[in-house]
Amino acid sequence: MAQNENLAELSSAGVAVWLDDLSRDRIRSGNLQSLVDEHSIVGVTTNPTIFAAAISGSDSYDDQLHALAVRKVSVEEALRTVTAADVRDACDLLAPVAQRQPGDGRVSLEVAPGLAHDTDATAAEAAHLWWLVDRPNLFIKIPATEAGLPAITETIANGISVNVTLIFSLERYEAVMDAYLAGLEKRVAEGGSLEGIASVASFFVSRVDSEIDKRLDAAGAEASLKGKAGIANAQLAYQAYEEVFSSDRWKALQAQGAVAQRPLWASTGVKNPEYSDTMYISELIAPGTVNTMPEKTLMAYADHGSPGNPVQKSYDDAAGVMQAVRDAGVDLDDVFRVLEEEGVQKFVDSWDELTDSVRTELEDKA
Repeated sequence: MAQNENLAELSSAGVAVWLDDLSRDRIRSGNLQSLVDEHSIVGVTTNPTIFAAAISGSDSYDDQLHALAVRKVSVEEALRTVTAADVRDACDLLAPVAQRQPGDGRVSLEVAPGLAHDTDATAAEAAHLWWLVDRPNLFIKIPATEAGLPAITETIANGISVNVTLIFSLERYEAVMDAYLAGLEKRVAEGGSLEGIASVASFFVSRVDSEIDKRLDAAGAEASLKGKAGIANAQLAYQAYEEVFSSDRWKALQAQGAVAQRPLWASTGVKNPEYSDTMYISELIAPGTVNTMPEKTLMAYADHGSPGNPVQKSYDDAAGVMQAVRDAGVDLDDVFRVLEEEGVQKFVDSWDELTDSVRTELEDKA
């Protein structure tokens, strides 16, 4: 199968192309396999919103839900069983990729977002999901809340690979990288092996622009500042990544077999129709990164995407953009606080929607 040239070029520049979507129909129809074969897809991310849409919009889950209903399992257990089955099948589909490119071929499954402010419960659920799916190319998704950070350290120390999600600020991103390294150090200190442990740090992009653009408008700032902060913020995150993963602390872990925690650009679907629909891909090209895309964004880049300037050449400009946003009167600390709270709440709302749709299905199938 011929790979799409634009996406193949992106891959050869060091960007792992992942799909931000999963459903049983996508797996069974051969669609996911064809995206691997023809669109350079080497990983999959999921979240409660994605599963809510998949389960409510398809009859592919009917047989399994009927069997669960007959057994009278709880809604929570049914929810876990159904989502774990899809993730396990996707892990199996991507296993050849994982063997060929360690670190890729991964599928992410999120802990219940309602636990985002409970360290112990998050770590416990991460361990349970890892056991339930039982595939080495799984990522457990943990939000980068303050309570999530020690759970990340604990989960990595337990030998479980983690996708850290909902990162908005550089300050929190630095704490996430620290949590990853601390987890690796703890595992080594306890005599564990680092083999097979991987991590990505999901740094959100378009939501940053949505929030900052709104505040720039309210402040009466120059229109030319809009639509720039999301990319600039992510470019500075890559600069921070380069610093941490060239440090002596990192080199000591690397000598023990550790692999770097890659930055993953998330929320890359463009929300403002006035902006280029591929800008969160073309402006964030750098070696050792992941870009997870909704299918619409993936297909837009496949059709007309072209690379922008390399991220490493953008640091000064990016710092200038963030300073200009501050100077225009935008309180960035407040922006990132609001985005994190909203991010957790959106996933909680989707989780509730997912729980309701599974409950309805179970009742219908009983």
